[in-house]
Amino acid sequence: MNIVYEKKTEKSLDEALAAVKENLQAHSFGVLFELNFKDKLAEKGLELVDDYFVLEVCNPAEAKKVLDRNIHAGYVLPCKMVVRTEGDDTYIGMTSATALMSLYDEPELVDFAEGIEDTLRKTIENSI
Repeated sequence: MNIVYEKKTEKSLDEALAAVKENLQAHSFGVLFELNFKDKLAEKGLELVDDYFVLEVCNPAEAKKVLDRNIHAGYVLPCKMVVRTEGDDTYIGMTSATALMSLYDEPELVDFAEGIEDTLRKTIENSI
């Protein structure tokens, strides 16, 4: 199972970030935290050549279902999405919720994760 799902887009970094946020809202997801890795590393005197944004995203109702099932599943929440550049190319991706939840060896958690992952893949597809 692949831990990363990623698609290339013709959009600029800013356009891709805006599209992801808009599409997340359409699916009742919000961005809890946004990290600009390039800027954060620059604050520490380290250079990252390409832009790299990490978005921690959450659908509160789904998160509650997962936490009600297994409180330790919160260690892999919220879901992470990435919008990044590599040279002149822009990519939108996510970590696999299914792969992460399968670590708990609870089929019901995997079922929840499959639904979330499907929604986040649609978000990416609609954002490219």
